[in-house]
This record gives sequence, C-alpha cells and structure tokens, in this order.
Amino acid sequence: MLFGKLATIPTKSEALPGRDTEMPITQPHFLSGLDLRSAIPEGMEQAMFGMGCFWGVERIFWNTQGVWLSMVGYAGGHTPNPSYREVCTGMTGHNEVVRVIYDPKVISYDDLLRVFWENHDPTQGMRQGNDRGTQYRSGIYTHTPAQKAAAEASCATYAKRLSEAGYGAVTTEISDAPPFYYAEDDHQQYLAKNPAGYCGIGGTGVSCPIGLSA
Repeated sequence: MLFGKLATIPTKSEALPGRDTEMPITQPHFLSGLDLRSAIPEGMEQAMFGMGCFWGVERIFWNTQGVWLSMVGYAGGHTPNPSYREVCTGMTGHNEVVRVIYDPKVISYDDLLRVFWENHDPTQGMRQGNDRGTQYRSGIYTHTPAQKAAAEASCATYAKRLSEAGYGAVTTEISDAPPFYYAEDDHQQYLAKNPAGYCGIGGTGVSCPIGLSA
C-alpha cells in the first residue's frame, strides 16, 4: 500500500485537477456477483462511512447481515474522478470510504452506526492505526436529515463513553454525503480477492450503546 502523509486537507485551488471521465468499473461484486452500479432497490437505503483503509472496512460491512451491496471509493475532497495514487498523495482531499446499500427491515441505520463506531478509533484525526494521511480520517456522510440526526446523536453518546474510557476527543467529520467516486476494480472487495492482504482496521474495545447493543 501507499501511505498518505499530509495532515491537512488541501484547498480546492491546491487540489489535483482530476478528470471528467468516471473510473471504469468492469467487474461485478466479487462475492455476490451484483453490478456495483446497481440502482438502489425499492425499500432499501444507502449509507457511507470512512474508517481508515477501505479494504478492511468493506470486509466488515459485507459481513454485516442486512447489507445488500458494498463498494469502495473516494469522497469528501475536491478532485473529480481521482485515482488511488492521486488520493494517496493527499492532494485530492478525498477520504477512503465504503458505500453500502442495506435493507432497513433487517438492519437499522443505528445498527450501522454501531458497527462504524466499534470497529475503528474515531479519536485519531488524520490517521487510523499505522495508516497516516487525510484519506484515513473518520467520517460519516449522511443522505437524509434523519441519518444526520442519528449520526450526531450517536457521536455525542459514544464520545462520552470514549472519554470515560480515557480516550481523547472524537475527530469524526459528519456531513451531507458528497459525490462518491468509485475506486478501481482492484480495490473492490480487496480482502476477498486477497485473503492474506493488509488490514489495519481495529476498534477501541469500547462498546457503543446504540443499535443492537442498546
């Protein structure tokens, strides 16, 4: 892997220019065979999270019951249709994110938030474990006012738990979902294709009192 080192997000004028052409996605989901560009089925919803290196994060979510489809990409920056190498320079402003389409009859958004909080350390700023750079920041990108309210409420609740456990302030960014740019085919379901591949994702061990564990 390449490791981004920048600790600040570039301004729009500083960011790499990118391109007009979307990243070609030629392969279906490695595990389900579904088209990664599938429309959201009626009754299902979408969510987007940044928790560090997206290889390990996606594996967490594709193994979560109620998630119908998972995919990795880039969001939260300035450069249109960036490549992985560009994101790794820190000069696009993007975060490595996982987008999931889920069935709310099986798993609620609160349950997804619990998975998010418990499977990374949201107090580390522009890094996650050994992975350092702006693309590894903690982020929740919401698609509806209800999602945003739930994300903010869960953040306040979990921040209190973390503080009681001796952790510092939560650095998670919570914002309306920006454009999602697909990562290259090689990065989609990476740890299913490469079971012995790198995964630096790990939680704090502090339980989150929302969702299934409430």
